[in-house]
Amino acid sequence: MKFTANQIAGILEGEVEGNETIEVSKLAKIEEGIEGSLTFLANPKYKPFIYTTKASIIIVDRDFVVENPIETTLIRVEDAYKAFSKLLEYYNQVKMNKSGIEQPSFISESATYGENIYIGAFSYLGENVVLGENVKIYPNVYIGDNVTLGDNVVVFAGSKIYSETIIGHDCVIHSGAIIGADGFGFAPDENGEFQKVPQTGNVIIEDNVDVGAGTTIDRATLGSTVIRTGVKLDNQIQIAHNVEIGRNTAIAAQTGIAGSTKIGENCLIGGQVGIVGHITIGNNVRIQAQSGIGRNVKDNEVLQGSPALNYGDYNKSYVHFKNLPKIIERVNAIEKNNKND
Repeated sequence: MKFTANQIAGILEGEVEGNETIEVSKLAKIEEGIEGSLTFLANPKYKPFIYTTKASIIIVDRDFVVENPIETTLIRVEDAYKAFSKLLEYYNQVKMNKSGIEQPSFISESATYGENIYIGAFSYLGENVVLGENVKIYPNVYIGDNVTLGDNVVVFAGSKIYSETIIGHDCVIHSGAIIGADGFGFAPDENGEFQKVPQTGNVIIEDNVDVGAGTTIDRATLGSTVIRTGVKLDNQIQIAHNVEIGRNTAIAAQTGIAGSTKIGENCLIGGQVGIVGHITIGNNVRIQAQSGIGRNVKDNEVLQGSPALNYGDYNKSYVHFKNLPKIIERVNAIEKNNKND
């Protein structure tokens, strides 16, 4: 896709300073700009690059002052950073504006779908699947029986959505995600052998949720595993059966949440956090990366460590931990002097 400076200025409500007909087909960092690329200048420390970059078009603030000769075309806007973000969103929409049903693909006769749909090659839609409008299913996606997807849902290549899953509007499921697999339910019999406990529930994902690549969300044993509106899940997260995650909570990569734990609203959970099952974490909680959570957590707590401590207490304790060898030497010296006395 190619865009002229004039077209870009129209999208951003900006003003062209230079060649209005020059075209770009790619985006670049200002320090890595090449001919035919578009970039922006928002951070003053990158200002020197505007005089050396080979980018064809640069988005700048309206009050930017050119101090040296410049060869590139400028587009002046109120806020260069926001304008570039808007352009990225527009670019994504254009790039992902696929429609139609590619072949080969399998769609059950009982499946229904809305207008402006895209179903990529080698995808499978099971019995009684319901897809809303503007849904995009990329190649090699499996959607099991009785699954419902709301409007404007995007499911990227290779994802698997098991039967009975319900996904709301405006959700994004990235490649390799698995939603609705069995929870880890086994019970030992009298011989100590593990017998599977049937997982008969489902997964419910509400509106405006992002699920990262390779993330797994298990179906409930009974009832539902629930991901509330606005939740953002990074890549390679494990969410076990009957977990509930509150609105607008964000969780970073490689976090694992054991079964039946309830996490509140507006929480921020760092990468590689481990959370045990059957506990409750309150609202507005902050958990630092690699922490281990083994107890209930009250609203507004900030935690770090494994097992996790209050963030301030952890930092104070860590100072002493770093000095532990010196402290031991001092204690040994004191004990030696006492013996000599």
